[in-house]
Amino acid sequence: MIDALKPIVLRVAALNLSYFGIEFYFAHRYNSVALFSDSLDFLEDASVNLLIFLAFSLAVIWRKRLSYLFAFLLLLPAIGFFWNAIAKLSEPVAPEGTGMSVVGFGALVVNLYCAIILNKFKDIKGGLAKAAYFSARNDAVSNILIIVAGLLTLVWISPVPDLIVGAVIFFMNADSARDILNAARAEHRESAH
Repeated sequence: MIDALKPIVLRVAALNLSYFGIEFYFAHRYNSVALFSDSLDFLEDASVNLLIFLAFSLAVIWRKRLSYLFAFLLLLPAIGFFWNAIAKLSEPVAPEGTGMSVVGFGALVVNLYCAIILNKFKDIKGGLAKAAYFSARNDAVSNILIIVAGLLTLVWISPVPDLIVGAVIFFMNADSARDILNAARAEHRESAH
């Protein structure tokens, strides 16, 4: 099953890296904290999937260590969120709602596709495939929230929906990081027996 997963994680990495560039550009163009946080999440997902590809040739102890690294990587968008949120609060400008929703929809399509192709691998022993699946799943939920925040901004011209979605993305990534850490600990306990 691991051999079947290798080309999948490479495909997911390429898709995530490509959409990172798109979303990062439009986050700045549309002045959106949520799009900026999500673009960093795409970059993190690309990194996680590349590391997963490399990890399959490593011993169990190194896979465990990489699982801890993946959990940390899931928290990186939080740094971007806080930095951008502070800037947004000091200069509160509503993002461009239509553009935000359109870019969020494109991100949703990419993430749903990645979650679908990773779904059958999520229960592989250890935290590696689970990390990739949780990243794609969380991002799809985040993208739906970005679309809704963009639509809300069309009727309520305010930075608040954008900031709220950025905060939700942070908490979802923190929860997934916890799940991946638990999977890494379970794999370590099983390998010790």
